[in-house]
Amino acid sequence: MDFLLLFLSGALLCNAIPHLASGTRGDPFPSPFAKPRGVGNSSPLVNFLWGSANLFAGTALMIEYLPEVDLETGVAVAALGWLVLGAYLSRHFGKVRQGR
Repeated sequence: MDFLLLFLSGALLCNAIPHLASGTRGDPFPSPFAKPRGVGNSSPLVNFLWGSANLFAGTALMIEYLPEVDLETGVAVAALGWLVLGAYLSRHFGKVRQGR
């Protein structure tokens, strides 16, 4: 279970970046709260708040579960979560942006 939560931690931390960046720049960006979900744009404030929630949750999971496992393995699992979600999102939003 620790490894699954560390994987999730990496995914959440990766997902925080585009939402925080868009929100603090004042740019709309797709979020789970848009219509259609993940395709339509949400306001900069929604993105900032969603990115902050991802950042806080990912950090909390990392702080809680990283000490429970071997440090190198735990960081590798979190990095894998980061890479898997980042690769998926880059493909997804590449298609969304091409459709506009």
